[in-house]
Amino acid sequence: MEDISVITAVHHPLRRRIFDYLLLYGTSQVTAIARALDSQVGSISHHLRMLERAGVVERAEDPTGDRRTSWWNLVRRGMSWSTDDYEDSPADALLAREAERQGIRMQIERLQRWRRRRDEPIFGEYDAFNTERTAWASPDEIRDLSERLRRTLSEWQESIDLEDGQSRVPVFFFSHAFPTEP
Repeated sequence: MEDISVITAVHHPLRRRIFDYLLLYGTSQVTAIARALDSQVGSISHHLRMLERAGVVERAEDPTGDRRTSWWNLVRRGMSWSTDDYEDSPADALLAREAERQGIRMQIERLQRWRRRRDEPIFGEYDAFNTERTAWASPDEIRDLSERLRRTLSEWQESIDLEDGQSRVPVFFFSHAFPTEP
């Protein structure tokens, strides 16, 4: 089970963007992160320290040897959790539900941004997809589905050769499985 401090740290809107930036670009300088996210260096530094306290990022050695700049990298590359994990603590359960709401808002906003930008030349050859399914499942079967999807996504991501010269853009995938009614 994830510590609630990790969940709440990552699910702040700007900290989530910092997390995703480091996930995609690796060890980075604070100024580069600030420029890419259209934010102030001081704000990025503050949020990096919050992520550091949660054990999500760490300071990295400056590859140029210039100690006047601040470099950071990810300590962890992902997390998996459920609001049900925190039902024993009302305060943590409240924080987990808010983090879940924030995460869902972010997912929908990303999808909406893509829909607005899909006709831009950089995305000319890309096609988004939507996959959905309704089926019968037990709680254990939903957990099994989650693990299988995580494994499949990891294998897919590890199979990509970033040195093969192909042009790529960042891709976001999200999925939810939950009880429903017809």
